[in-house]
Amino acid sequence: MSKAVLKNPIFWSDVPDVDVLRVGDAYYMVSTTMHVMPGCPIMKSKDLVNWEIQSYIYDTIEDNDGYNLLNGQNVYGRGQWATSLRYNNGTFYACFVCNDMKKTYTYYTDDIESGNWKRYEYDGIYHDMSILFDDDGRVYMFHQCGNIRITEFESDLSKVKEGGIDQLLFETPKENIGLPCEGCHAYKKDGYYYLIFIEWPKDGNARRREICYRSKELLGPYERKIIMDDDLGYHNKGVAQGAFFDTPDGQWFSMLFQDHDAVGRIPCIMPMTWEDGWPVLGIDGKVPHEFVTPFEEGPKFNMVISDDFNHSENKLSNQWQWNHNPLNTAWSFTDRPGYLRLTTAQMATNILDARNTLTQRTEGPNCTCTTAIDTSAMKDGDFAGLVALQSNYGTVGIKVVDGKKTIVMSNKDGEVEAIPIDNDKVYFRIYFDYEDSRDIADFYYSLDGENFTKIGSELKMLYTLDHFMGYRIGLYNYATKELGGYADFEYFDYKRG
Repeated sequence: MSKAVLKNPIFWSDVPDVDVLRVGDAYYMVSTTMHVMPGCPIMKSKDLVNWEIQSYIYDTIEDNDGYNLLNGQNVYGRGQWATSLRYNNGTFYACFVCNDMKKTYTYYTDDIESGNWKRYEYDGIYHDMSILFDDDGRVYMFHQCGNIRITEFESDLSKVKEGGIDQLLFETPKENIGLPCEGCHAYKKDGYYYLIFIEWPKDGNARRREICYRSKELLGPYERKIIMDDDLGYHNKGVAQGAFFDTPDGQWFSMLFQDHDAVGRIPCIMPMTWEDGWPVLGIDGKVPHEFVTPFEEGPKFNMVISDDFNHSENKLSNQWQWNHNPLNTAWSFTDRPGYLRLTTAQMATNILDARNTLTQRTEGPNCTCTTAIDTSAMKDGDFAGLVALQSNYGTVGIKVVDGKKTIVMSNKDGEVEAIPIDNDKVYFRIYFDYEDSRDIADFYYSLDGENFTKIGSELKMLYTLDHFMGYRIGLYNYATKELGGYADFEYFDYKRG
């Protein structure tokens, strides 16, 4: 078998805030998923090229109005942030902040792939933290932005250690810096403590870059060095923030990510060496577009998939996630075998406060998403279809008004085009174009599944910080007048490239 060739980015899709852990010959990765559920995926790889979603750390974080899209509340751009993934003495730990709850959570398990995790909760926001299990059994969390703090925890991370270390560790530069150091990942190797961060200067190249601080002493003083400042030749968008990890035979790699406009934040892997006790990332100081790994190539895995909805039980493939907490009584594969049924069970005013919107990521450079909907059981005021989901969203679907059906393309400003129809079965399609950050979505409908007609206007997709997530494709059905109607989605067809 040939060695796996890694091409950057490893996903042209929104997989941000990565942390990577090796146990044995398996590599595990976590990423931020914020307001989509289930959340915080555990991805596994044996070759660094193909990563499979094994499970999720939680089905939902909390059961409250924000997570349930009730009473005008939501958690867009909040929820789970920047998880630190660690392993110690047979236990896996995953720690992250929820800004909306003003809490920090540590989930733990002895089986990382099972999806069975318990958790500890701490009051307060340990922003962008990293866990470090030291050689003497003591446990620390490095956290915050700019002014970096260290806090000692009990050995099982159950709580902050009473009387333990809890202090400012050091201040990072702020002059001519737009974003001071954050996104800490902490390591110890050959007697050195290494803390790596993202930083975003205002002058010079003015792009994200990766910074390393090191010290032989836990509490310092720490030396500082820029260890990666490259954009992969793409619009001066720096590749930074992420993890270090090694192979069983002692080779080293780093996974960082790059802002890629509307598609989201995309991860890259690069070789890594050590010189004079400093990490050296990339090849000749650059993130390589591709390189040969030391591993045999493993099975392929797709981050986004088609689905025929022919499932014998109400269980989603791991590529699917709900926008906020789902109403599990209001969706089904088994009510009508071979279809996804979305039943309205909570009123909504628009797609952003609609429950049970089922989503996947989208991918660059371009991709096409198509579905067919049986609309015969929809009620007055219902709206079902496909959405390009972000704050600046676009939808195409069927709206029932006064008992009459209309194909509608709309965006956050309202309806753009509406076409009355008599058909019960309608096909919809959205085409996403991310090539060279063009970031345009086009919307289509068909009455026969073969001849598609463009409708409405193109959507200029924008990555906005209120959602803080790359564009997703979503299947939706929501009610504006009465509950209990349903739409049956026959399939979801996905084509990339």
